[in-house]
Order: sequence, then structure tokens, then C-alpha cells
Amino acid sequence: MTDLTRIKYSVDQRICTLTLSRPEKHNALDDIMVSELSTALLTAQKENAVKVILLKGEGDSFCAGADLAYLQRISKFDFEQNREDSNNLMKLFLQISTHRKPIIAVVRGNALAGGCGLATVCDMAIASRETARFGYPEVKLGFIPAIVMSFLIRKVGEGKARELALRGTTIDAEEAHRIGLVNIVVPETELDHAATSLALELARNCSGSSLGLIKELLSRIDGMSTQDALTYAANLNALTRMTDDCKRGIEAFLNKEPIKW
Repeated sequence: MTDLTRIKYSVDQRICTLTLSRPEKHNALDDIMVSELSTALLTAQKENAVKVILLKGEGDSFCAGADLAYLQRISKFDFEQNREDSNNLMKLFLQISTHRKPIIAVVRGNALAGGCGLATVCDMAIASRETARFGYPEVKLGFIPAIVMSFLIRKVGEGKARELALRGTTIDAEEAHRIGLVNIVVPETELDHAATSLALELARNCSGSSLGLIKELLSRIDGMSTQDALTYAANLNALTRMTDDCKRGIEAFLNKEPIKW
């Protein structure tokens, strides 16, 4: 994708790597990066060669939050301009959450404010034990971590979400793992290898159709009543049984044959 200036896009072994590429700014977010990341995600969604997505940051940080020049600009926006800009970030978070392909955040260095939001809305996160730091310091700047909050509550529970948002403190990788914000913590030197191994595990061992349907299930049942969630799940279960992947998988299982996804 040659038209991207702040996102690097590559595909290898059915893994799409999206790299936030503003290392001199610690990969800080602005409207351009949000738009380009959304475009890259849409391309990965359509590309049959892509089965899993890794989201990384170039350099020493994953994403340190909002760009300073961008903050200066939005401080002069009126309500409608701010609402439009906020909606763009909301759409990006929703796009990541509902994307048909698993997205894994690979965090070294700081993941703060909007950067922590990116890591939070991904399906899984793997972090460097030595350098990864997570936090929502918006309260110390007169902001609030509004758009990510529903995702954060689902991931770590309301109690921890309240603490992170109200105190604005930064936590290390081990604490982020303990509260459920991060799935895997590894030494810095093993981070890229461990992330690729996890992505390859999903790409090689799991049905692409099933991965997408699981993400759909998780997105749709949130907020439903128990009965509505069960009804939706039963209908989706019935549809899944009719997919080519399910038929192939059952046939291979019954014949005790390996299956190549």
C-alpha cells in the first residue's frame, strides 16, 4: 500500500503486520494516522491472503497517545468539529473490535491514552516485560478516556477500569497481565518471535471462518439479555455447521486426517 505515510503494511505467511510508523513522535495519534490505520485494516479485511493481523509500533514506543500538534489543533475546534473527530476514533476502535480477523497488539515501550486504547480493543495483546507501559493519563490533562471505556470495562472489569481512568496511573506489563489487559508477557528480546508464533498458531491451527464467526459472536452478544444472547448463539451455531470449513473439519476429524487451514 504505497499511499500510506504513517502506517507500514506487509503480509507474510498469512500474517498482516501493521506498523505505526512515526517513531520520532513515539507513534503519536492524529487524524491522519487514524484514517490510514482504518484504511489498512479495511485492506487486510478484504485480502484473502491475510488471516491474522499484528499491530506494532516502530521504534521505542507502541503509541504514546495523541500528537502534540494535533492536540493544539483540536483545542480550537467547536463542538461539531470535536464530535466528528471523536467519531472517527470511535469508528476505528469499533472496526478493530468487530474486524473479521484476529488482531494482536505487540507492545514495547509506552501504550498510553489513545495508544493504550488501541491495545485494549485488540483481541489479544503481547507485551515486553522490560519496557511495556500502559495507562490512561487523560484525567491529568483535563481529558477523559471516553471512547475506550466500554471496551476497557469488558476487558478488566469496572473496578479496575475506574481505577485506571480516575487515577491516571501507568502500570507495567506484569500488572497489565495480572488484571487482564495483556495476555502474554515475554522478554523484550523474544517479543517479535513470540508475536509471530502466536499469529502462526492461529493461522495454521484455526479455521478462518470460525475465527471470524467467534469475533462476530463476541461483538453481537455484548449487552444482550441472556435469552437473546442464547437465541443468537444457537442461530449462529446452526449457520456455522453449514459452512465449508465446518464440513471439512468434521470430515477430517472422523477420518483421523490432519487438516490444513
